[in-house]
Parts: sequence; structure tokens; C-alpha cells
Amino acid sequence: MIQSAKRLDIVQEYYFSIKLREVRNLVAAGKPIINMGIGSPDLQPPAKVIEAIQSSLLDANAHKYQSYQGLPELRTAIADFYKNKYNVVANPENEILPLMGSKEGIMHISLAFLNEGDQVLIPNPGYPTYTSVTNLVGAEPLFYNLSEENNWQPNFEELENQDLSGVKIMWVNYPHMPTGTNATLETLEKLVAFGKKYQILIINDNPYSFILNDNPISILQVKGAKDIALELNSLSKTFNMAGWRVGMVLGNATYLNEILKVKSNMDSGMFYGIQKGAIEALQLSNDWFAVQNKIYEDRRALVWQLADKLNTTYNKNATGLFVWAKIAEGKKSEEVTDFVLYDKDIFITPGTVFGSQGEGYIRFSLCVTSEIIKEAIRRFDK
Repeated sequence: MIQSAKRLDIVQEYYFSIKLREVRNLVAAGKPIINMGIGSPDLQPPAKVIEAIQSSLLDANAHKYQSYQGLPELRTAIADFYKNKYNVVANPENEILPLMGSKEGIMHISLAFLNEGDQVLIPNPGYPTYTSVTNLVGAEPLFYNLSEENNWQPNFEELENQDLSGVKIMWVNYPHMPTGTNATLETLEKLVAFGKKYQILIINDNPYSFILNDNPISILQVKGAKDIALELNSLSKTFNMAGWRVGMVLGNATYLNEILKVKSNMDSGMFYGIQKGAIEALQLSNDWFAVQNKIYEDRRALVWQLADKLNTTYNKNATGLFVWAKIAEGKKSEEVTDFVLYDKDIFITPGTVFGSQGEGYIRFSLCVTSEIIKEAIRRFDK
């Protein structure tokens, strides 16, 4: 057998890849599994978006290679979206780069800016991909703890007490996944100041802005943010287009040009029809968000009832596609989720997937219908 690359020695298969295989095996064995573990929207994309991709298929350029920078009209639609929704001005010519999903952007940014041995500040709890990509490129993860006591905001006093001389990038993710906590503008201002003081590139990963959130904000709203900050965003959650793989990175033209050097060597442009659909999505009125959020509000109220069955506590002001719940003192996250899976045939996520600070918590997804959530509740009443 050919030996695999040494970089894989410190990277494991993604948790959900492993666990969903286990879940599929249970389903194949006849178990009526309810999957409340992942944030893959079950709702349909907007009808206008579907129509746009359908009507684009006969366009003369529909099936050719596309620009690495995306259609000019897509970049313009992103710029208009950011101006209308965040009051952020971004030049569509050189401050916006469409991506095939924002997850792709995590790798592109890391390849563009990290050398072997560079350090990367990563939130704990946080999205596991920040850590795995950091390891894949030979950089060193340096975790900063977030806690419920500090409302899951960075503790800047703790950060500044560390040796930051080797840190090149800091990942932040607000609204925060998995806890659903929104950043305050004060936090974003402190992040920009922190990045400038220590010459650390701050990247906010921002795909959950419009899910159950009345106050969508962007780090690029902060004065001078483009000097030191980038923002990733995505259509996956907002418009139920997870499988389409449409994301974007915004920021300083110099930074984006470096990312483009990586991206242009790794793909051959986004499919034309998907770009046309994305343009249509970005032009939708606020009515779209209102309708979506009413559905999620109803589901969340039911998930709270389910969480009560497990004697957990949770923040009713949290945003996003999940309910992050604290389990009873002394219990372990994976013990609770395994009990729920094997005794109740319900798959939920242990907080430890997102780091050591996730111990003592579990996460429920809102990406299932109200009827299915009611069935999950009934299973605890039997």
C-alpha cells in the first residue's frame, strides 16, 4: 500500500461523515432515526432562484468554463446585498470574490496566508474545519476559549496575555456556531483593533446572519476593518441553497488577489446557472426572511420543548439554525447524545464536536419539520 501523506496523521475524518454513516446503518437496520444533528436546510430555495437556473441553461455561455472571479453581475449583486443589508460598501471589481461555498474559502485563505509553523487563533467551541484546515496546511492551532459566562464573546484580556508573536490569522464566527450567539458591534470593533495591534488577519465567518436574527451585522461595518479583516458569507443557510455551493469572501483588494492566486489554481469557475440563481436570491425582498423565520420560530419553540425533556437549559435569545443546550451538571455530552440515539432513535450533536469548551452541551438542528419534532417529543412521553 502507498503510504498516505504525513499531514493526514493529525487530521481525522469529519465527525459528521463518520456519525452519519453510523446513522445510515441504523436506518438500514430498520431503526426510525430522526436526524436533528446537522444544519442542512430542508426547506426549498426561492422559486425565482429555481426558475433562474432553469431559464439560464439555454444561454450561449451556460456550459463553458466561467471566470474565476464569477460573473460581474454576481459580484454586483453581492455588493448591493451588503450595502442594503449591512450598510457595507464593497467594490464589486476587486473587493468581492465569489466562492464555491464558504468552506472552500477557509482552505483558500489558509493556503494564501499561512506558512508552515504559523499559528492560528481558533474559537473553542467553534467550527471544526478551522482546526482541520490549519493542520492540513502545516500551521499550528492556538485555541481561545469562549464561555457562557462571557456570552461566548472573546476574552481580550486572556488573548493579550498570550504570546501572539507567531499568530497570523484569527478565525471568528458571528453569529456564532454552535451557540447561536450574535456578536455586538463593540466586539467587532475590539477584534479589528486587536488585529491591527498585533498584525493578525481577522476573518469573520458569517453565514447565519439572517436566521432568527433581527440585527444582522458584518465586521466590515467597523471603520478601518478592511485594513485587517475579511468576511466569509454564504447562500447555503439564508436561501436554502446548501448543495448549490455559493459563498463569497469580501475585503481588501490586495488580500483578495492573494486568495485568487490559490483559487484560480484549484477550480475552473462556478457553473453559470448557479451564478444566475444566486443573483436572483440576493435580490429578494425582506419578505423572504420573514417567511423563513416564522417557520424556524415555530420549530424552535418545539425544540425547546424537546430540550426540556432532557432537563437542559438554553438561551432563548440565540440565533441561527440550532438550539445549543446545557445538560445537567455531571453528565457528559456524548453519553447524553448516545442515549438519545440508541434509546429514542434521535440523532443530536454532542457539544464536544466543537471543542473542549463544548463539553456539557448538546446541539439540536432546526432543519426538520414541526411534525418530525413533535414525533421526537412523543418518544420521550412513551
